[in-house]
Order: sequence, then C-alpha cells, then structure tokens
Amino acid sequence: MERLANDCFANASEMISANEALNKISSAASLIVGTETCSLPKAKNRHLAEDIIAPRNVPLFDNSAVDGFAFRYSSDQDQDTGEAPRIVFGQSTAGHPLAEAPPPDTVVKILTGALMPDGFDTVAMIEDVSFAGDNVILPPHLKLGANRRKAGEDVREGQVLLKRGSSLRAQELGYLASVGIDAVRVFKRLKVAVFSTGDELINPGEAIFTGSIYDSNRIILTTLLESYGCKVTDLGILRDERQTVRNALKGAAETHDLVITSGGVSMGEEDHVKTALSETGQLHFWRIAIKPGRPLALGQIGNTAFIGLPGNPIAALVCSLKFVRPLIGILSGWGIDPPLSFQAKADFTMKKKPGRTEWLRGRYTPAKDDVGIAEKYHTEGSGILSSAVWANGLIEIGDDVTYIENGDMVTFLPFSELMR
Repeated sequence: MERLANDCFANASEMISANEALNKISSAASLIVGTETCSLPKAKNRHLAEDIIAPRNVPLFDNSAVDGFAFRYSSDQDQDTGEAPRIVFGQSTAGHPLAEAPPPDTVVKILTGALMPDGFDTVAMIEDVSFAGDNVILPPHLKLGANRRKAGEDVREGQVLLKRGSSLRAQELGYLASVGIDAVRVFKRLKVAVFSTGDELINPGEAIFTGSIYDSNRIILTTLLESYGCKVTDLGILRDERQTVRNALKGAAETHDLVITSGGVSMGEEDHVKTALSETGQLHFWRIAIKPGRPLALGQIGNTAFIGLPGNPIAALVCSLKFVRPLIGILSGWGIDPPLSFQAKADFTMKKKPGRTEWLRGRYTPAKDDVGIAEKYHTEGSGILSSAVWANGLIEIGDDVTYIENGDMVTFLPFSELMR
C-alpha cells in the first residue's frame, strides 16, 4: 500500500512555503494502517476505526439527582398553600428500587442515583423539607421535574457516540463504558523508526569528550511519537558514512511505515541523509521557507514514508509539531484537523524577513479582563532547548509579516494542543 503518492510534488530543489508543504503532505499521504479490536483498558490514546453508535440510553431510567423525597408533582407546588404533611411510603436507593407503585399523595425517600418510583416526577432535597412526626411537608415553589434526571439525558440510544478517528482519552473511555461497551475497533499503531546522525553525537550516560554532543533529539522524537499513538523503534545514532546511512534507511523502510531521521539533510559534506535517500528512494522536497528548520526533507523509500528533520533540537521539535504530526495523522487514520490556536497580544517587538513563516518559542499569560499576553524567548537559537522548557507554546508569524510591534495581535499555538 502506498504511503505517499509519487507524482504530486514539485521539483525537490524548489523552495516552498509552509502551507505548500502541508498541502503536499495532505494530498500525497493516505491511510495505511489496518484495524484491530482492543479492550477499553488497553485502548488509551488509540484512535477509533469506526463510528460508535450508542446501544442504549444513559441514564437508562429516570433517577434522582439528590438525596431527598420523590413525589408526584401538582400545580399546588408552585404556590405557598401550606400543604398538608405526606406519608412516607417507602425508600428507593441506588440498585434497590421501590418494589411497588406508591399512592399518588405520598412521598418516597430517595437517594442520589436511585430509580424514580412509578408516576413520581419531582424530588425535594432533604434539607428543604420539614417534618411533622414521621410525615414530610414539602417546600413550596418547586418546579415540575426538579432534581430528576431523565432517561437518555446524557446519551440517546442510536446516536453517534464517537466518530471514526476520535482519540480515546480518559473521558472517551469512560463515555464508552457508560453505555456498556467493553471493546472497540481501533486503528493499528503506526510503526515508526527513528535515528539520529552525526559523528559528534553520543548517548546520555556515556563519557563526553571534546567536540561531542549528547543526543537529545531521539528522546524528544520518541516521546512525541508515542504521544501520537505510534509504535516507535529507536535505531540509535548513525555515523557520518553514506553507505551506513543508506543501509540503515533501506533496512528500516522494510519493517516500518515511516522512517524519521534528525540531522544530515543540509548541504554540508558530511550531510549524507539527503544523498542516501536520493539513492535508495525519492526526495519530494527538502527546502521550506520556515524558521526554524528550513532543511526538512520529505520523501519515500519504496512504499515507506520518510521525514528528514534538522539536527538542531528546537528545529527538530518545531518541524515535528508542524509537519510530522499531520503526516502521522493521515497515515494513522485520525486526520489532520489543525490544533486549536488563539490570538494574544505580543509583548515584544521584532523585525522579520518577508516570505517565510516563523515559529517563536512563546509563553502565554492569560489576562482577567482582556486578551492574554504572548512573550517570546529572549534568544532564537535553534539549539537552545531551555527555550522550549520555558515556553508553553509557539507564536506563529506568517510569511507576509515583516514587523511585530508591542501590542500587535499574534497567533498562539499551545504545546498542549500540538503534542497530542
């Protein structure tokens, strides 16, 4: 099954815009994973492969929302009539309903969640009633249906409970359980291979030497990919040898749906990923008018999709959030609905080159009675991971913008949306 179409890309050497890159990904990629049945306890963060239709109402029956006394409503309840005390006929508790229908002029003691007695439609809270010996005096001015939950109030039998592609978070799993569903059909996890390239890279925990750098990209990428529901294989660090890189790309493509690398896609003599990809597969584009992350390669090796990320960790992170995420969404079946964003007032001034989209590490602070404030990190280097720890999202500056004045409105994309 094809991961990417072969004939929908422009010349790979052309510089394209961020929107063009996203459009090309959208038009080229398609669903590739199969489906499987998964029990609810194991379905966390999976994505539904079919619409779920509610098999029953929730609640299944009319029940009480409070502890109190159920009764049959009459218009006298709307007036202060000095109503006579009523006999308490019996009690209905959760799981133990009243065994027989009570007379219409009585009340029934009822606890939260308990079945409403036949013909009874309203509940007086226990703290609002008064007593005359063993009998109950109802308060005036109650409305018909007060403190009663109606059958089907939350879910109606036959309604679409969740749509195909929905992510199964805690609340969705609880929603399914509430109608008695214990297993669902989900998309299989996308199999993704990840490796870094560079002679200077070493693994955390290894002894550092002059000129070496600890590899942070793989832990960033594997963690992010797992949050997107992928099954990730960490293939480690590859040295700057073209044949080594070529063999690794070919081998990973044979057993995975998507291969992702970081580093090696620029123009340097030791940047072998782009060359190796051209020899083993197809390079569709690799130059996007963005900052950070201009050298971002997308291609395929046989039928397996490939993304070559920049080596700088911030560039790799931002490109993953903006380009890898939608590609995974299409391949995995959960779609590419854009993440939620909102407007904020810029708490900074900056100049920007026209013709490229930029994403700044930003911190959003809400305002009580006004639009919130977006700050940008004090420096923009693509290797400064502290900026991503400080930030709670990205500030997006469009390709047509050349200057931001303090107080201008900017688009803010929270990490909480981009990372799920």
